[in-house]
Amino acid sequence: MSISTLIMTLNEEENLGRCLDSLKWCDDIVVLDSCSTDRTVEIARAAGARVVQHAYESELEQRMFGLTQIEFRHNWVYTPDADEVTPDDLREEMLAISADPTRREAIFQARYKNMFMGRWIRRSSLYPTWITRMVRPELVRFERKVHSRCVSDHPTGRLKSHFIHYSFNKGLSAWYDKHNRYSSVEASLALSQGNHPRIAWEGLVSGDPADRRASIKAIAARLPFRPTLRFVYMYLLRGGFLDGWAGYTYCRMIASYELMIEIKTEERRRRDEGLPI
Repeated sequence: MSISTLIMTLNEEENLGRCLDSLKWCDDIVVLDSCSTDRTVEIARAAGARVVQHAYESELEQRMFGLTQIEFRHNWVYTPDADEVTPDDLREEMLAISADPTRREAIFQARYKNMFMGRWIRRSSLYPTWITRMVRPELVRFERKVHSRCVSDHPTGRLKSHFIHYSFNKGLSAWYDKHNRYSSVEASLALSQGNHPRIAWEGLVSGDPADRRASIKAIAARLPFRPTLRFVYMYLLRGGFLDGWAGYTYCRMIASYELMIEIKTEERRRRDEGLPI
């Protein structure tokens, strides 16, 4: 057995080549492109990938389009981002799973090593974070418009190996552009939930890290000085200071993202109430 691969792209010429180089073992690579204006499509086709273009509406809609409207050669689909590299040990582990017809799982999650300023920022990036990276398309669905979450009525497994994440390859401006978009969606979600999401207290003791993060996030949304508290948590309590200057910078950037969400939520609330901005 083998595995298909689905990569979602938008102007990823800086990243896609390295991602595809680590996937030369895969005989079915699909690049779902959101109408890129750079060399992304050219790079994908030169590497032998199939290219499907579909206008981007949200992460949720794009992922569901990829998994429901594209026909893959294999039962299992690996879903890396364009700025990720797949090491050999992860490849071998996934291939072994795909070759085992007795597996009942529909989802496999993997941890990643987040690279910034030439090093793995293990502590400040809140390692380990488990991300869905291998699925049976007919058995899964996604929730949330940003940072979408993959769910299934079938079991979820965990891969022992890591993938490598180069989330800053396109530069800090691109990072801020992306999180500017994300913060707008987060602000809309916050207002649609009455400013604060419901706290699922049972999630605090859940075995699923995604459930725990959602519960902690709902609690944090009610705390004052949230951006500052996020920095203190990541940099001091989680040991981000041990990652040196890279860790300090990253923790500051994440705190700024929290501030964007907070400010945009207040802006939208005032607009809805007819108050001056």
